[in-house]
Amino acid sequence: MPELVLSTRNDHKVREFGGLLPGWDVLPLPDDVELPPETGTTFAENALTKARTAAAATGLAAIADDSGIEARALGGAPGVYSARYAGEPTDDVANLDKLMREVGAMEDKAVEYVCAIAYVEPGGVERVFEGRSSGVLIDEKRGDGGFGYDPAVVPDDYDDGRTMAELTQSEKDAISHRGRAARELLAWLDSL
Repeated sequence: MPELVLSTRNDHKVREFGGLLPGWDVLPLPDDVELPPETGTTFAENALTKARTAAAATGLAAIADDSGIEARALGGAPGVYSARYAGEPTDDVANLDKLMREVGAMEDKAVEYVCAIAYVEPGGVERVFEGRSSGVLIDEKRGDGGFGYDPAVVPDDYDDGRTMAELTQSEKDAISHRGRAARELLAWLDSL
């Protein structure tokens, strides 16, 4: 089975990508590889930086994602700052609480998850794949699946009012920003 290094130490992401990329052995980033800070102004820039670092350090093809949520009422914020929206150290609960407070005071509750997945071969090919998933931010948290902002986002793709955190993993993968970007990546890899 061909291998891809995923430029993360997040076990949840490694498992998720393993499920999203059937036929590929998704490996975590080795402990001795230091990731650079995320200083890009776009999801694609941050993903490329992480994938380049992993490919150079391991000599293997690498992928990395950068993702977050954009609230229309906030002009796209938190965007690339989604993971650290409430400050450092990162805290999913504090980030979601802050977004709920800010968007809760506004009429427009539309949000969109965005994911950029970068693929980099050592000294070679670089590609970026993007996926998006839209929904609305609600004023209560529901569900214990998913992570991050999922408990308060009702996706547009289903009409039953469940949050992303209330969906099964297969339902979420079918519509999520990461699932959509991963399917584009997989289709491209399979075409090679």
